[in-house]
Amino acid sequence: MSVLQAHDITKVFREGRETVSVLNGASLQVERGEVVTLEGPSGSGKTTFLSILGCILTPTSGRVVVDGNEVDPRRADRLPEIRRRSIGFVFQQFNLFPALTALENVEYALNIKGKRGREARTEAERVLQSVGLGDRLGFLPRDLSGGQKQRIAIARALAGDPAVVLADEPTANLDSQVGTQVLGMFRDLAKRENRALVIVTHDPKVRSIADRVIQIQDGRIAA
Repeated sequence: MSVLQAHDITKVFREGRETVSVLNGASLQVERGEVVTLEGPSGSGKTTFLSILGCILTPTSGRVVVDGNEVDPRRADRLPEIRRRSIGFVFQQFNLFPALTALENVEYALNIKGKRGREARTEAERVLQSVGLGDRLGFLPRDLSGGQKQRIAIARALAGDPAVVLADEPTANLDSQVGTQVLGMFRDLAKRENRALVIVTHDPKVRSIADRVIQIQDGRIAA
């Protein structure tokens, strides 16, 4: 069974008396260890779709199943639990805490997932070493390059062993050379650790690491 499934997803937003249909029957299935990019023009619905896959938003209709757990739109209170247990996120702005070291940023993510103390610190060290930052554990974000900050963000997403990792424009704030290096590392980690990786992007370089390139247009997955 696919580790991430979305079936006939619709999403309608209300703006005053008006309704805006953003997704119109989008479907996707992703396997463990698979790298998928989701591309489309601005306004196509790809970021909304990623948010629904990541249990940040609930669909207006349709089914989402994450690592065997079906998302019930009527039970929004369960979404944080599913996110903590099964999903890691990488954002284009890094979203690091400036007053926390690299190690503490990852530890904090693990604390949210229920891991604390020595267990959290040991795992935080492990994932930072896996992204090549074993010698930067005590550094604050201000003392790190953009590529190093994104590696911390990736380590944070991997912490807690999520089955699914979702990334929103992960190379947007990186130069071309650093972006290529980060992408190669990202793919290697997904394959080695058998995680599903879905990346929303406008960056054509991201295609080089994808097993599948999915186009979304007008709220639908293009055939």
